[in-house]
Amino acid sequence: MELQRRDYHVERPLLNQQQLEELGHWGPAPRTHQWRTWLQCSRARAYALLLRHFPILAWLPRYPVRDWLLGDVLSGLSVAIMQLPQGLAYALLAGLPPVFGLYSSFYPVFIYFLFGTSRHISVGTFAIMSVMVGSVTESLAPDEDFMDIANSTVNETARDTYRVQLASTLSVLVGLFQVGLGLVHFGFVVTYLSEPLVRSYTTAASVQVFISQLKYVFGLQLSSRSGPLSLIYVSEEGCRRPWYGTLVTALVAGVVLLIGATAISYGVGLQQRFGVDVVGNIPAGLVPPVAPNPQLFAKLVGNAFAIAVVGFAIAISLGKIFALRHGYRVDSNQELVALGLSNLIGGIFQCFPVSCSMSRSLVQESTGGNTQIAGAISSLFLLLIILKLGELFRDLPKAVLAAAIIVNLKGMLMQFKDIPSLWKANQMDLLIWLVTFVATILLNLDLGLAVAIVFSLLLTVVRTQLPRYSVLGQVTDTDIYRDLAEYAEAREVPGVKVFRSSATLFFANAEFYSDALKQRVRPGSRGGAAPSKDTSVSVNVNASPEDIKSNDVDDSRVNPAAELEDAVASNQEDAKAPNGSTLKALGLPQPDFHSLSLKNIFRDFREIEVEVYIAACHSPVVAQLEAGHFFDGSITKQHLFVSVHDAVTFALQHPRSDPSRPVLATKL
Repeated sequence: MELQRRDYHVERPLLNQQQLEELGHWGPAPRTHQWRTWLQCSRARAYALLLRHFPILAWLPRYPVRDWLLGDVLSGLSVAIMQLPQGLAYALLAGLPPVFGLYSSFYPVFIYFLFGTSRHISVGTFAIMSVMVGSVTESLAPDEDFMDIANSTVNETARDTYRVQLASTLSVLVGLFQVGLGLVHFGFVVTYLSEPLVRSYTTAASVQVFISQLKYVFGLQLSSRSGPLSLIYVSEEGCRRPWYGTLVTALVAGVVLLIGATAISYGVGLQQRFGVDVVGNIPAGLVPPVAPNPQLFAKLVGNAFAIAVVGFAIAISLGKIFALRHGYRVDSNQELVALGLSNLIGGIFQCFPVSCSMSRSLVQESTGGNTQIAGAISSLFLLLIILKLGELFRDLPKAVLAAAIIVNLKGMLMQFKDIPSLWKANQMDLLIWLVTFVATILLNLDLGLAVAIVFSLLLTVVRTQLPRYSVLGQVTDTDIYRDLAEYAEAREVPGVKVFRSSATLFFANAEFYSDALKQRVRPGSRGGAAPSKDTSVSVNVNASPEDIKSNDVDDSRVNPAAELEDAVASNQEDAKAPNGSTLKALGLPQPDFHSLSLKNIFRDFREIEVEVYIAACHSPVVAQLEAGHFFDGSITKQHLFVSVHDAVTFALQHPRSDPSRPVLATKL
């Protein structure tokens, strides 16, 4: 839409903060005590809480059967067909017998159907979660601990029993973390995991999944390894083993149907004739609930928290994508609770931790799924397999499952395309992507995630210390100030230099700020020509109420004002006059700027005879200044102005008794 040029004229007096409060009849906003609302009890509030924590009660009574049921049924069956081989395959990733993948595809899915708020994500086994669980089970229950010394074979029954106990206890802990974080409304914590970090982490994990499946594709019996560089050691060991027969089976499995591969395995006798590893016995029926082992909590708590965060990050990011596409809202806190209950209850029934699958979620949406009824139908189909049809997959080669896993990794491996796009868009994000990927590949999933988060936070701190600094000029015939380097028609106001920082000023970046300020107000520096005599400098600084509180000028701790005094006044160290003597009386040179915009450094700059004004303070900042006893006899609200233009104009129109005495105006 093309805007027509319309001139408008606003005539008002210059306003400082005190005049603005008198004009607007300012008064403190009434305080609200949220805890009082939490303690209120009424029928309406109880019903609202019930609907919040049991969202199925809100949408199921209004479910449009005619319009949505057929789509949900077809979608549920389509997802179940995918869920079956993925459940069997991802159990192998977790280091568990395949049947426990079927259990993990039934219980958690049905629990999420009751408590979840996303209509389209497919909860259940997921490659990234499974490989994280596998790193735990293989490190705490390695094959060497179950070696039969007599015949040098592994007691697989005892090993698998202990690994199932580890995985189910881990699932309970993951669920407890997620439910706890959801109940205290900590769903926002996942926002600290940036998109480049999550995508790089899942890409690195998919590489680990890919390599972990090569032992099934090549039919190799490799040593179980965990910890840093384990991926390198496994790859090196695999290169020294024979693998031709099973590789052919895996390649064939990539292009034939699941049932066909099972029939070939059974009819040809791949296990007996060629030694191809198969799924084996799948017991019919459900297992009884088993209490978690509290003695394992201490060993698993760190991994459980990492898995809880990663699982929720994947689920909520995918859930919000579908919610935005279809016009509904996903409650992040309730999603934490729903996913946590899925893992908590699933762990009691010997499931391992789950999240949502990207590929299945896309299938659930694209095949007509509208609600989690599709998920419930897929879980009921899996229940039928568990109860009656599990034995049909006894002779399914593990190489087929490995091929299915590798094919499903395509989407995550395609995330390598992020590298060129991030190089063009944001190289800081690219650095996070690369560090996360390398750390996850070399240090394994748990340590890699920790390194990625720490590096991301450190990079955030570095960004705050290296903001963009610019010198502003006034756009002709307006009260608007813009960067001189970007706006050709912006001009410096005679006698004023405006300096701006893009970041909040606090103790960590104060020194960098003052160095940049000195550089830009130095004669001959760009944002304009060298300042002439009586030039004034105006500096824009953004500050939050917390910064004002922590950096109060009366505080005895290190604060920005003290840091900036050393930096800005260092060029005029000799200009400080004792006993109130003026620079002019002492025969010392005056500063070649006449108005300088910084923040709350009145006393520091008055030592070098620079008057200070503050501009554009928001009400919370003013309130924080009052609470911190900022105002006194020498600093009042008359030093605060409603805009930079008011402060600069006032400084130019109202010089002190000595017109050449410098003036400082700052924007908070």
